[in-house]
Amino acid sequence: MDFRTLETFVWIARLGSFRAAAQRLYASQPSVSSRIANLERRLGVALFDRAGRGVSLTPRGRDMLVYAERLLALQSEMLDAVAEPDAIQGSIRLGVVETIVYTWLPELIEQVNEAYPAISLELDVDTSVNLAEKLASHDVDIAFLMGPVNQPDIASQALCRYPLEWVASPTLALPPEPVPLTELARWPVITYPRLSQPHLALQRLLSRAGARLRIHASSSLATIIRMTVDGIGVSALPPEIIRSELDRGALRPFRAEVAPPELAFHVAYTDTPEFTVSRAVADLAIQIAAGTSGDRDS
Repeated sequence: MDFRTLETFVWIARLGSFRAAAQRLYASQPSVSSRIANLERRLGVALFDRAGRGVSLTPRGRDMLVYAERLLALQSEMLDAVAEPDAIQGSIRLGVVETIVYTWLPELIEQVNEAYPAISLELDVDTSVNLAEKLASHDVDIAFLMGPVNQPDIASQALCRYPLEWVASPTLALPPEPVPLTELARWPVITYPRLSQPHLALQRLLSRAGARLRIHASSSLATIIRMTVDGIGVSALPPEIIRSELDRGALRPFRAEVAPPELAFHVAYTDTPEFTVSRAVADLAIQIAAGTSGDRDS
């Protein structure tokens, strides 16, 4: 009974699927099935009920899960306390929103590579809504997103905050500042995707001010920036991610009657004992973000 088999058993129990566990472990489905068959044969009991499309734990399987998670947690604790960093192997799936990609993510990757040279990182760039779902379904191990995330067995901590600034192309003939919302309504507001926190916050802010503005939403930050540079509309963006556009004059900041809301990011990760490396990476991200965020106290 090796740790690889125990890990396979635990992931099948968590995901409720042999196929999903095989994908998570980078193994073929037949090899995953073989590990469980050998484990059940050695224990002399059935661990999973395979009736229907999915699988569920039998009563003996539920008992087994408690001990398997303890053993994996103890293994992780042992490696963390005793082993050299290059002896800790495996992969971590990072779910990241684009704003973080544009700011301090490269520094985090560099420091993770130095601290854990045998750990492989996989990046999944997506919206916060999708990343929260992927974290709950164990498709990512750590997520940097607009949070927090309130799910069982998931820890969520404040990460960083970025104030937004109104920006537009110099080709737009904006009136004198502060720009009245009635004048701002001449152009669409280009912003983050529908249902995202900045989109909803901006919508509430403008509706309270009695403005009837058109909102163009995009899940691609690069698209938002490009549309704004091309003069299609105005945007509310963190200055940190458009520094080059501001420096070369492709975008210019301006003040409006209503200030845009700020972006608040969280780091969320699976909070079970065997995920000590995930917690270490999350702590490292918090340290790095504290030195680069628009709000140094967050």
